[in-house]
Amino acid sequence: MTLTTSFKFIAPMLALLASALTFNASDARAEAPDKRTITLAATGMVRTTPDKVDITTGVTTEGQTARAALDKNTEAMSQVVDGLKAAGIEPKDIQTTNFSVSPVYEQRKDGEAAFITGYRVSNSVHITVRDIGKLGDILDKVVTLGANEIGSIAFGVSEPEALKDEARKQAMREAIANAKLYAEAAGVELGPVLTIAEEDGGYVPRFAAEAAPMAMGKAAPIEAGTATVQARLRVTWELR
Repeated sequence: MTLTTSFKFIAPMLALLASALTFNASDARAEAPDKRTITLAATGMVRTTPDKVDITTGVTTEGQTARAALDKNTEAMSQVVDGLKAAGIEPKDIQTTNFSVSPVYEQRKDGEAAFITGYRVSNSVHITVRDIGKLGDILDKVVTLGANEIGSIAFGVSEPEALKDEARKQAMREAIANAKLYAEAAGVELGPVLTIAEEDGGYVPRFAAEAAPMAMGKAAPIEAGTATVQARLRVTWELR
């Protein structure tokens, strides 16, 4: 038998053997049972007393010219910022968040084009107050000094990570308890944890009602309430 004849005989045999091996491997994968799993989500929450509050305040002024409106705004806003610093607010806790100059339009008759009657200047700052007990006095001070806009008031926690760790533990304990309950009800055993994923969490600030932009005879009554730090987990176990 020549070498060429031998190759012609062996090549088909090798191809047939490779096909058989591929077929057997596919069968083995198909027969392997998929893992049975259970996935549950749980949330842990820790409530605490807020130790800071974030507010926005500012001044809006109008004038016949943009220059006049800006001068009035600059004078009032400078008094507000100086008053905040005098009340103990550090410069790093005062940040400008909005400054705008826009025309004021008036339309006296229907169908007529609106025309400019003046200009409006708005300047707002974000303030972090780290002594909540002073909040009422600070609000009274900024209004007295010329602030005519006070936005949302949000109570929060300066360093929530330690509390969030406790919330994570609570969430995991809740997830384990629920997983055991479901496994027992289904007549199966809970196997090892396969995955743990943390979803969006953090702390949930508490928002107070918007303060009225007018002079106050005494410190505004502000209640801090509680802030909530939470963690959400999604955990997957193998079932046996």
